[in-house]
Amino acid sequence: MAEIIQRDGTWAFYGDTLRLTPGRDKNVSLLRKTLGELTVPLAALAGISLEQGKKSGRLRLRLRDGSDPLLQATGGRLTDSHDPYQLTVESDRYGVAEYFVDEVRSALLLDQVPTNAVEDYLLPGPAVPLSVSAGDGTANFDGEQVRLEWNWKTEDAKAAAGSRTLALADIRSVEWHPAVGLENGFLRFTVNNAPTKAPPKYDPNSVELWGFKKDPLMALVAAAVQARLPHPSAPPEDEPPRQLTASSPEPEIPAAREDDHDALLRRLRELGELHSSGVLTDEEFTMAKQAVLKRM
Repeated sequence: MAEIIQRDGTWAFYGDTLRLTPGRDKNVSLLRKTLGELTVPLAALAGISLEQGKKSGRLRLRLRDGSDPLLQATGGRLTDSHDPYQLTVESDRYGVAEYFVDEVRSALLLDQVPTNAVEDYLLPGPAVPLSVSAGDGTANFDGEQVRLEWNWKTEDAKAAAGSRTLALADIRSVEWHPAVGLENGFLRFTVNNAPTKAPPKYDPNSVELWGFKKDPLMALVAAAVQARLPHPSAPPEDEPPRQLTASSPEPEIPAAREDDHDALLRRLRELGELHSSGVLTDEEFTMAKQAVLKRM
């Protein structure tokens, strides 16, 4: 195990997972404290780096695109202080940080973890039920529906319709934007059959944010909903599987969901049948068989 303990938090690496625990220092952001401890599987990582400064540095984890619903919902708009995948490191601990980086990189190399995007979330997202009050309303999410309740600061035109209840099945997408400069932020839900271009101030499916302390917590609501929506990179459910032909540049053999020995043996038999029937060339068969044998 490799571990680095700082006032900003503690990171521990166990070979196949990383445990990220926020610190209790007053400078640790409210979002990170509320999100709490994270367990990140090695398979979700695309890389790790250490940036060194004169007084302090920063450890950064780079996750594979599409692996984390929080990063998906916030679209890279989290600042460094709110990003749970960054850790401030004091200069006298650079040696420990470098060792930590080397251990994680070695594991990524040995496990041959790819850096490409994924089609399923590898992290679960924030726990529910979740309730956050910020800006002109309160967002509640219990895992099945979102309820938006307005406060005295809500624009009359939006508040007149009363509280909103959005079923998860009716939500097409969710996004969070922080307030930047003179521009307000928002938490917005795009609902099926109800497109709107109204500003968040007037949109009954949005909470307007003004840049106050609790605004980033709305990102947790966005992430919890995002984790339960269809993954944006997943193929449509009604999309037919691609057929193999003798002229295919690469064999399109579906990857086994389970990595047990029997499933891999079945895959080898399937490849042999495709090769015998002439669907796969000798070269394609060899490449596909080697890929399966590596997983065994």
